[in-house]
Amino acid sequence: MRRSRVIAVAVMLGVVGAVLPIAGMLYVSWSLAFHAEERRLSDFAGKVIARANQSLSQISGALITISGSTAQPCSAEHIAAMRRMSFNTPSIQEIGYFENGLLACTSWGMTTSRIEYIPGNYTIDGGIEVTIRMTPLVTGGKPMMALHYGHYNALVDPLRFVDVIVDPGIRLAIATERGEVIGELNTPDADLLKSIMATRRSGMTDESLYGVSHGEGWLAIAIEPREGMLARLRRERLVMLPIGALISLLIVGLVVVLSRRRLSPEGELAMAVEQRQFIVHYQPIMELKSGRCVGCEALVRWRRPDGSLVSPDQFIPLAEETGLIMPITDQVVATVVAELGLQLIADRSLHVAINLSAADIKTGRILPVLSAALENTGIQPRQIWLEATERGFMDIDSAKATITLARQLGHAVAIDDFGTGYSSLQYLEGLPLNVLKIDKAFVDPIGLKTATSTVISHIIDMARALNLQMVAEGVETEEQLDYLLAHDVEFAQGWLFSRPVPAKDFVAFYLRNRERRDLRPKVLQGAA
Repeated sequence: MRRSRVIAVAVMLGVVGAVLPIAGMLYVSWSLAFHAEERRLSDFAGKVIARANQSLSQISGALITISGSTAQPCSAEHIAAMRRMSFNTPSIQEIGYFENGLLACTSWGMTTSRIEYIPGNYTIDGGIEVTIRMTPLVTGGKPMMALHYGHYNALVDPLRFVDVIVDPGIRLAIATERGEVIGELNTPDADLLKSIMATRRSGMTDESLYGVSHGEGWLAIAIEPREGMLARLRRERLVMLPIGALISLLIVGLVVVLSRRRLSPEGELAMAVEQRQFIVHYQPIMELKSGRCVGCEALVRWRRPDGSLVSPDQFIPLAEETGLIMPITDQVVATVVAELGLQLIADRSLHVAINLSAADIKTGRILPVLSAALENTGIQPRQIWLEATERGFMDIDSAKATITLARQLGHAVAIDDFGTGYSSLQYLEGLPLNVLKIDKAFVDPIGLKTATSTVISHIIDMARALNLQMVAEGVETEEQLDYLLAHDVEFAQGWLFSRPVPAKDFVAFYLRNRERRDLRPKVLQGAA
């Protein structure tokens, strides 16, 4: 008995273990097929709304344009103008002109019948009245939709509002949000349309699958016979069933692995760009002789959803390699304008330096981005400095074109991390730069009497000979400050003055510095 029970349990578990993966796979296949088909139909419905909006825009534009006609009403010239407008606007079948509440003439010619103006069912933006159903009394024919503006009336075939290319068997309809059907394609079932408009949601009946899309006062519906989807699903099942168990196991294993595995670095960075997880910190730039804060460098930081910060050294190289650095730069530009715009407008001597990638310099695509971001803000281009490392200048011709255009727009351009890259002198002589930034690597040895401690003096002499302003980076000691002051270096930034800080802290630093300035950084540091 005991042995039989063990066998029974084993068989039951075996059956369950064999059936459940296949059943689960079939259910998933059905669900995916249904939702994919539903989305496809909703897309068709969305195209109907886009087509309706396009038609409505064309008709409205035509009515507004013809309303501005200076021709004598119902003259040959006037009728010809209405006829041209009707021919040139595919959605319009006929245009009529009303005077004193009566139809005087149409794009077909003068009217002999007494046809009175009838107010529309409702009015849309722009003061255009819409009549859902109107029978043309001049030409006869099937009912039309009418749009009225000023003295003019346009008759439209409702089919124009659903005139989109669809797969065989799909039926379309478009209605107002109040449930008034405007146009139909392939004669959808009227009772089903009423039922769908009552719920206003995509779904399925025993006979049909339907998708719904809403937009700008429209409700569009796409309907497909359910048999079409079921036939495709059956064909898929015939392929999937023999390998269903294996696929189920692979899917379960894959889901488990994927759920425990972090996203790849590229994928995580792309998601960070999409979710705008990047913030900007600002490091003050000090004018050494006056002790005045004259600007700052915008430094991007990646703040993950958990609040942790990722060092730029960890994601900037990957961003440059994958091309994601460009949308990151765009986010930095937008953030700078949003966070420091008021301060930049209040003090025209203040500037923000934004780092550019090699791709930005090579293509020049950042310049129209900057122009668009600054438009109507009151921020002047000269208040936005552009910085790029020597690596960004490897394509010397492209770099020269970009920098020249940037200078013409009013931006100052700086070479960053000078002396750490390639043929530096070549770049300085061949490019129309404004500023040279002395890398921290050449500031650190000041006063240490090392083999590299004299390099900075040569860089300073070179910059002065080329009439370039200088910004020393990474200043951390008063001895370094004394050296830079003694050698007439104009600007500096570094922890001696302030670490990179969020916008509100930078503004507070700047305002305190403006109130009390001193040549010695300890005063500035205390203000920070």
